[in-house]
Amino acid sequence: MTGLRLFPLAAATLALPACGWSEDRADAEPEAGASTARLVILGSGGPPPDPGRSGPAAAVISRGRAYLVDFGPGVVRRAVEAFRAGTPELDPRRLTHAFATHLHSDHTAGYADLILTPPAVGRSEPLQVYGPPGIARMTRQLLSAYELDLQERAKGRLDGELGGYRVEPHEIDPGVVYRDEGVVVTAFRARHGRMENAYGYRFDADGRSIVISGDTAPAEAVVEACSGCDVLLHEVYCQADFERAPPTGRSYFTTHHTSTVELAELANRAKPRLLILHHLLLARCSEETLVEELRRHSYTGEVVVARDLGVY
Repeated sequence: MTGLRLFPLAAATLALPACGWSEDRADAEPEAGASTARLVILGSGGPPPDPGRSGPAAAVISRGRAYLVDFGPGVVRRAVEAFRAGTPELDPRRLTHAFATHLHSDHTAGYADLILTPPAVGRSEPLQVYGPPGIARMTRQLLSAYELDLQERAKGRLDGELGGYRVEPHEIDPGVVYRDEGVVVTAFRARHGRMENAYGYRFDADGRSIVISGDTAPAEAVVEACSGCDVLLHEVYCQADFERAPPTGRSYFTTHHTSTVELAELANRAKPRLLILHHLLLARCSEETLVEELRRHSYTGEVVVARDLGVY
């Protein structure tokens, strides 16, 4: 699909001093030995606002490039934190590829930030976004909402100075949706209530396999996509919280999300080398309780609770 734009744009470098971006590591390259693909958590929370957990977002890092999965609230600022902590691929000027699992607000509320902030500090390439049907319309509507801002930024600049503001959305179906020298990305269907087009993704990169469930009730497609994968990043809710919830709340969770009890069974069949608990839906439950519930239901594999800026 061609790029959506409100004024003529062509890729070129936007002068960095305009917004004062002067990071010492801005032009750093990955260190020797850092070529192994890895997963960086940019947001481990869910819909409830939590200052310690940004909205759902992660990045697969491979061969000098970051591939974002979801863009919840705070995604660009978390990327800058990871960049400052030593992941040069998450320099905001390098945020050019993103994959949306589905279009719920907690996974997409940072989309405008991802479109507008990186080019303000120097991104020169268009933003490539892959996602379910509806992502193109969402993109058009966001660009329209920020039309005044974009027109003001265009004043006094040549057409070739605003390439980083271009957005090229790609609406996808399950299957291989992207490949380059760093990764092969395969989408599969998740089970998220009445949302027909909700996806998870498998990334194969540098000999590692990383599977991201997206929001989903237990899905056989996750088991098939992982099948002994190196990392499975899977959403979860606490069984104890579920049992305390009113009947109306229970029905929502059973059709949209995965409990610790269900995840234990699923992960025992998927057999990831590392299971990471993500998109945490915690009421009165603790992180420790999540792991205890998995162990109580016979999951013996390696498991950790996702934390923002964790690297795996």
